[in-house]
Amino acid sequence: MANQEPLPEKEDISLFTKKVWITVGVITLLVIIIFILKAAFNVLLMVFAGALLAVYFHGLANLLERKIKIGHRWCLLVGVILTLLLIGALFWFLGAKISLQVGELTQDMPKILASVENRLGRTDIGRKLLHYLTDGSGDKMMGSFQEIFRTSFGVVGDIYIVLFIGIFFTVNPGLYREGIIKLIPSKGKERARNVLRRLDFTLKGWLKGMLIAMFFIAALSFIGLTIIGVPMSLALAFLAGLLNFIPNFGPLIAMLPAVLIGFTESANTALLIALLYIAIQAIESNIVTPMIQNVMIKIPPALIIISQVLFGTLTGALGIILATPLLIVVIVIVDELYVKQQKYS
Repeated sequence: MANQEPLPEKEDISLFTKKVWITVGVITLLVIIIFILKAAFNVLLMVFAGALLAVYFHGLANLLERKIKIGHRWCLLVGVILTLLLIGALFWFLGAKISLQVGELTQDMPKILASVENRLGRTDIGRKLLHYLTDGSGDKMMGSFQEIFRTSFGVVGDIYIVLFIGIFFTVNPGLYREGIIKLIPSKGKERARNVLRRLDFTLKGWLKGMLIAMFFIAALSFIGLTIIGVPMSLALAFLAGLLNFIPNFGPLIAMLPAVLIGFTESANTALLIALLYIAIQAIESNIVTPMIQNVMIKIPPALIIISQVLFGTLTGALGIILATPLLIVVIVIVDELYVKQQKYS
């Protein structure tokens, strides 16, 4: 009579197959979550932009509260009204002219690019530079600059969403702050409150510095371009101040159309405009920013570029715009939850 032996091979194969299917399921779930997060990241960035807007309004309210000695809610209302009146006055007095000049700049850009291409094509160095920038195609350079302007001014929908999110956050910030704290375990709630307080303080200091720096850049750019005699100087100065919100890449993007317009006059004019922008940025980076952002944490410049490339790759223009405040949030959280704990452990 033959002995019946167990079949461990079949059991092992069944167990292996089960593990394989579990692994495939987990990987599939992770891939789906990653795609969902990537698709939703733009929404999260708009929520963060709304939070920044609320931080600005409450920072302005705190400033007014120290000056006029009335309740915070009244100061908040006054701050919102003053901001809306300031923006309205800006567009009332300058909006039509800026809009007209921006329209002219966008319309004239193909002619300006053609003129620059013609001037560069007269020299060997210019032809090599032109071929390097366009890969032999002038249409590529023209399309690139049109895309820059489309990105800079085609964000009405995002602004609308951010504005309403910012208003809701401004009206009742405690509701959302406590909602976040409720998700934290009991022993970590006090630490979470400290982190949120430090984030609020740091972002207020950063926003204050950025707004002053943007105004400084716009004013100096307008004065310098007017002295040089560059057409559409108001639109170019407005663009320079606005794009200064984006470190590293913003000033470069703002300088390009001004230099191109200078090329239509002469190479010397273009060089003078480039030197003007470089000088203004040098003053802003080395003198103005350190003075007005003394409450902001120190951020290594390389980290700003890395964060801009990372968030820009994930979400495009909105990620590049918000890369610096997002980096500030990450640095504060890491410092509060890891670095300080290492000191006391």
